[in-house]
Amino acid sequence: MTTNNASGAAPGRELRYQRVYDLVLRLIEERGMQPGDRLPSTAELTRMADVSVISVRRALDELDHDGVIERHQGLGTFVAQPRLVSQPGRAGALLGTITDDERPVELETRLVGLAVGMPSLNHVRALDIEEGQPVWEISRVRLRGEERTVAERAIIPLSLVPAIDEAQLSEGRSLYELLAERYGIVEAYSEQVFQVDRPSQWEREQLHLGPEEAVMRVRGVSYTDDDVAFDSYQQTYRANEYLFYVQGARTSPRLLDVDDAGSWNVRALGGA
Repeated sequence: MTTNNASGAAPGRELRYQRVYDLVLRLIEERGMQPGDRLPSTAELTRMADVSVISVRRALDELDHDGVIERHQGLGTFVAQPRLVSQPGRAGALLGTITDDERPVELETRLVGLAVGMPSLNHVRALDIEEGQPVWEISRVRLRGEERTVAERAIIPLSLVPAIDEAQLSEGRSLYELLAERYGIVEAYSEQVFQVDRPSQWEREQLHLGPEEAVMRVRGVSYTDDDVAFDSYQQTYRANEYLFYVQGARTSPRLLDVDDAGSWNVRALGGA
């Protein structure tokens, strides 16, 4: 039987870029480095790991891809902000489904638009309403510090929600909390579709994205306990800032640490 070594390295031989990858992780841990702290330069890492510049650059590419570091041209390489964990399948307001190291994260909510209009056929089907029945369209963005990180549109039938307090939404109040307080509408479950895609023009404008950047788009419908569809929504996330966690129906201890930094490669055995 013939086997292929896809990496091109001899069995048991450590890949040099992996040495740099592990070195950076060790530096961050041993020095107690925090997000925003500057890492050694490419030249310094080349000397420290005793490898070529090519190996260092590949390792930095991998670390950047894994969300461990951030590179800023002309400034250097820095420890990255930890990726946020989104649990889209969890019932409730969007902010309640986003955590940072298993704690609620502080995100600012900014109202972009509130209007009444006629829904597309997709919204008609999703909400199980008649064509020509007016709906609310609520557009919002979520900010982490100064950076826009999630763009959201909610489509709600006017027949279920005759009035929405724009002032309260502008103040950052949760839409679902307002629906529960005024109309007794509470989400029991939702159906969702996940899609990695290029951003639309609206998404680029709201999240300040380039046309080639990828987004994670979540389209869903929220239902009450009585199986009444009350919200046909779309949430667009900056794909490189989030990890998405979905848990099965059975509640059990989390076996997978979703924000565990580091490589998921299989390393070659040493000593061969």
